[in-house]
Amino acid sequence: MSDQLEATAAKPAPATERSAQQAVNPATGEPGHAYPAHSIDDAHAAAEVAHAAFKSWRRTSFAHRSKLMRQAGAVLRQRADEFAALMTEEMGKTLTDGRAEIEKCAAHCEWFADHAATYLAPEPVDVGGPEAFIAFNPLGVVLAVMPWNFPFWQAFRFAAPALMAGNGALLKHASNVPGCALAIERVFHEAGFPRDLFRTLLLPSSDVKALIEDDHVAAVTLTGSVTAGKSVAAAAAGVLKKCVLELGGSDAYVVLEDADVAAAAKICATARMVNGGQSCIAGKRFIVVRDILEAFEAAMVEAMRGYAMGDPGDEHSKLGPMQSVHARDEIHAQVIKSIAAGAQLLLGGEVPDRPGAWYPATVLADVLPGQPAHDDEVFGPVAAIIAAKDEADAIRIANASDYGLGSGVLTGDIDRGRRIATEELEAGMSFVNENVRSDSRMPFGGVKHSGYGRECAAFGIREFTNIKSVHVRALESTA
Repeated sequence: MSDQLEATAAKPAPATERSAQQAVNPATGEPGHAYPAHSIDDAHAAAEVAHAAFKSWRRTSFAHRSKLMRQAGAVLRQRADEFAALMTEEMGKTLTDGRAEIEKCAAHCEWFADHAATYLAPEPVDVGGPEAFIAFNPLGVVLAVMPWNFPFWQAFRFAAPALMAGNGALLKHASNVPGCALAIERVFHEAGFPRDLFRTLLLPSSDVKALIEDDHVAAVTLTGSVTAGKSVAAAAAGVLKKCVLELGGSDAYVVLEDADVAAAAKICATARMVNGGQSCIAGKRFIVVRDILEAFEAAMVEAMRGYAMGDPGDEHSKLGPMQSVHARDEIHAQVIKSIAAGAQLLLGGEVPDRPGAWYPATVLADVLPGQPAHDDEVFGPVAAIIAAKDEADAIRIANASDYGLGSGVLTGDIDRGRRIATEELEAGMSFVNENVRSDSRMPFGGVKHSGYGRECAAFGIREFTNIKSVHVRALESTA
């Protein structure tokens, strides 16, 4: 994933070297708007005022926070077309997907507006004597380091619960979506949140470590690459601050012999092509038992063929450009290396002769260990089909990965699918006969190199609270 944090932060560059963050339209390669960048001194100042705002905000009622969060959802819906177009311009998302993303953000705001008070209500505990309960108090200012692929959803997924819990927030977004980053700040300001409580900072990744170390920052959350996650985790550990990491994924879908092949291929293609394949929870490895392998390959090619490249501004387009030419070239290199190592190209796999960061829907078969399509996260529209002898072999292959974000099972036997999803697959999320997706009502996150901690639901909102044990006993008189 782009915009990775350097393992060892460099000294901040002089202001003259980073006076602006420049957006580039990935469909054409042409430069878009440039936005003045912030310095590390600006960031420290923002952290200080955010902490001051937090001290007042934490005393507000859930009813007050809920009112403002609902207004944030309303602002999102009112400006959905504008924000969808901004995503299209900056990172190539189709307008249809952009509008859906904004609606998801608005619904997320409403969910936490409605449920934060319940999620964070004191929980009584019977300890057989004095009054005892668990309280959930805000930590302070939470720094979020966010990626470009879902530029609104990733930010709101963190911000809505963090603010409803009583925290302040700083957003350091990916450098290729500066307009989206600033628009998110405006949403909260227009909704009536205290101006200093939520701030967007247009910073280089090299400044993140210094900001984590700021005494006014209480915790950090990152969605991004494994490299970025390790750097943020090390920086946070160095100052003993809580962090939540949602990192990469190489999601495996196990396709069993009792599955309806055409239906399974349609679900798998949908899983692979989430956001043009540029998603941590997009399906990437499709592990198919040999009894149906040939039929599945044909069905998968047919399903993937339906994702034709098209102008992301066209309502009917299903596959826009990749986020950058550099990212597209990395994806193509992974495909070429996989073919050279024995993979069979069934569909796509050629760079179009046109400006911009375009890459077609691609299907690889005969994918084996040692090939990038098998071992690495391919962050684009490339489906890797892997053969398995049987159920046990398919599960073994699925789990033989450094990643553990999402996973899927395709089967005609619901009980079989439930058992495999629940007990066998090493992932933070397992879906049966569906593609993996995030949901405000369910915890979201992974294991292994896919990170730790959870977002969404009660588990997510409690990540950035002090889970405090309280005992209360009346003072007995000794008179």
